[in-house]
Amino acid sequence: MNFLEFLSAYSAIGDAFYTYWWIVFPVAFYFFFKLLWMDFVIFLSADSWVKSLEWTLLEIIPPKDIEKSPKVMESIYAGIAGVVVGFTPFDLYLEGKFTDRFSLELVGNEGEVHFYIRTQKKLRNLIEAQIYAQFPDSEITEVEDYVDKFPKTVPNKNWDLWGTDIELAMPDPYPIKTYDKFEEDITGTMIDPLAAMAEVIGRLGPGQNIWLQIIVEPLKEIWRQDEMELVDELAKKAGTKEKNILDHLADVFSNLIKGFSQVVEFEKDEKKDDQPVEFKLTPGEKEVLKAVEENLGRNAFKTKMRLIYLGRQEVFDKSFVSAFFGSLKQFNDLNLNNLKPQDDSKTYANYFFKKDRLAYRQRRIYKRYKDRSMDGLTFVFTTKELATIYHFPDMGVKAPSITTLGSKRGSAPSNLPV
Repeated sequence: MNFLEFLSAYSAIGDAFYTYWWIVFPVAFYFFFKLLWMDFVIFLSADSWVKSLEWTLLEIIPPKDIEKSPKVMESIYAGIAGVVVGFTPFDLYLEGKFTDRFSLELVGNEGEVHFYIRTQKKLRNLIEAQIYAQFPDSEITEVEDYVDKFPKTVPNKNWDLWGTDIELAMPDPYPIKTYDKFEEDITGTMIDPLAAMAEVIGRLGPGQNIWLQIIVEPLKEIWRQDEMELVDELAKKAGTKEKNILDHLADVFSNLIKGFSQVVEFEKDEKKDDQPVEFKLTPGEKEVLKAVEENLGRNAFKTKMRLIYLGRQEVFDKSFVSAFFGSLKQFNDLNLNNLKPQDDSKTYANYFFKKDRLAYRQRRIYKRYKDRSMDGLTFVFTTKELATIYHFPDMGVKAPSITTLGSKRGSAPSNLPV
């Protein structure tokens, strides 16, 4: 293409935009306005509706000898998923309301492991009923928020912090490595992934703390309909998806631009391949497709996960971060999905104003942790994935750092409201 042809094509694009701006501009403006508006509504909601919510922090002390796999936790999360509600457009876009959230927290304070669930007070009975149904010998108590025992602002002259949000490396439907993949080949017994995490926490000394936070918000079943395109793509049937109005608009402008510099080609009918899908896929592709389909068949949660290592200046040791992330790598499946730090949230800074920018990131993630905020990127976890990461240790985990009940208790109260 010579210079005159380039000018001609450029002029044609300008003419097309001038003619059809009334279609392009409203669509682009809508998405931009929606993003800004929702940020504004969430900001207002924090001072109104959110402040009206009453929260409680429950500590769960599991029995010492649990003979159940993490599978029973799936039942607990499935029960929790029942709180999902539908809001009107007024609730969503003017008041900033959201479905009830829960914060699952694995906390290591100076070598001790604690299990906490933060929930609204109105849902405490639901949480207790679900846990007692599966672990009748456990103990659930309302406790003071442990974060209130630490400084309001970190870093300071006495305390330092490292933190990051955690994200998925692949799209949400790809599952991480789940508990059923942790069984020994010979004996069939499960290798509890919590053992490695508890071992790292058990090595923490005075003034050292590791906090893992998983905030979950139940999703409606419609979420999987948006993800079924991936299943079609994996099954080599991506072309079966019907185009929406935005797809058609994109085609119109794409063809307008191409029409000035390329020969127009009409779509040709291709010979339909009636070969079964099973014969088109390799064994590895079949396993991936099966795992994705199974994952989409479970209840799901909008999820925010973050990790914080908080320590006094004189004993602050970042090697604990590497060790704990090493234990999280157990859940990585290179054929499916992996957990990784989210760069925009990680507490590091390069080049200019490093000290100030680092301190800003540290204060931001510390405040978000304390507020149990879902700000930033989120992903989707299913009940099985949640049960894999956040469950109570089985009898094979011998780490003394885990707080457990030394002897069996009676069954759950018979009059426990549900």
